[in-house]
Amino acid sequence: MNARSIFALAGLILAPLTAQALTLNDDFSLDVTLGAVSDYRTRGISQTLGDPAIQGGATLLHSSGLYIGAWTSNVDFGGGYKTRQELEYYAGYYWQATEAISLDLGYIKYDYPKEGQFNMSEVYAVLDLYGVKLGANYSNDTPNYFGEDQDTLYAYLGYTLALPAEFGLDLRVGHNDVKDPAFWTASGDNRESYYEWEAKLTRDFVGVTWGLSYVDTDLSKSECASWYGYDDLCGATVVASASKTF
Repeated sequence: MNARSIFALAGLILAPLTAQALTLNDDFSLDVTLGAVSDYRTRGISQTLGDPAIQGGATLLHSSGLYIGAWTSNVDFGGGYKTRQELEYYAGYYWQATEAISLDLGYIKYDYPKEGQFNMSEVYAVLDLYGVKLGANYSNDTPNYFGEDQDTLYAYLGYTLALPAEFGLDLRVGHNDVKDPAFWTASGDNRESYYEWEAKLTRDFVGVTWGLSYVDTDLSKSECASWYGYDDLCGATVVASASKTF
């Protein structure tokens, strides 16, 4: 039997207090970002059946570290599902302890117009220690195969490197646990979680941040199909991206 997973949808990586934010007054600034990706992948899984996505968001930042914002992307889950949009509303607190240590805590609400059964929420925490990021997203209302709420936990380790010629390299490995047997092999074995990873090369040029990512998971085709309904959404791929912050 096939089921559509919700736990992997979205997952915005926030960067409050960015130097590119538009200053409104002494206390408030506004960060607006527009972008495009060749495939919208979240936690290793395509949310657009491998097709491109246009994305955008706005974050209102306060000098205290508090922030609130919204983000959206087109999606396509196939299978007759009507929703073509993902909406995220989030709020949080960003604490810069030192130049090399920061903590980001927040809450995200995910909405999917025309398919309200996919709606869910998460709390998240990201600790940045000298460029090493330790993060986790937890939800207690992720819909499962039977339409019931269940706990899910996504945890990841990331690191950002500055390379020569003004290139950057973002590395991440994550573990997604849905707390129930969900991923079934062709032989009938099952598991509750999987690993995913990404290596992303970035560079700013003409005011735009360009990116090229290698994304993959350890899900087999049968495991992918058993939960997502398709067997080609979880495998290795290269994703091109472009974004601009105003």
